[in-house]
Amino acid sequence: QVQLVESGGGSVQAGGSLRLSCATSRLDYNTYSLAWFRQVPGKEREGVAAIYSDGITNYALSVKGRFTISQDNLKNTLYLQMNSLKPEDTAMYYCALAPFVRALDLRRSRFAYWGQGTQVTVSS
Repeated sequence: QVQLVESGGGSVQAGGSLRLSCATSRLDYNTYSLAWFRQVPGKEREGVAAIYSDGITNYALSVKGRFTISQDNLKNTLYLQMNSLKPEDTAMYYCALAPFVRALDLRRSRFAYWGQGTQVTVSS
């Protein structure tokens, strides 16, 4: 019943910006974590940013200061604002949900629900 649908990916030049969105179904949990992950072929999926239901956030060092995770509870939508994009940011980006837990450590195994991904390509 949980559904996560990403959108907003595309191709940009280095230094540009994109905003990813993740539309979610109703989240009937007292607490939860939402996060963005990314993956390139041949590599493990890595955590990018997470937000807990109390509003606390965490970012991978590689994106800290450039990316911002946020959510609109009224619209049931998660966002990832990506600024100062670099070619190394090129990846498939996924949103994910971890019910009941404070999964700010961005460990993939803690997230039970995933979207299908949206591609981000950054050229130099």
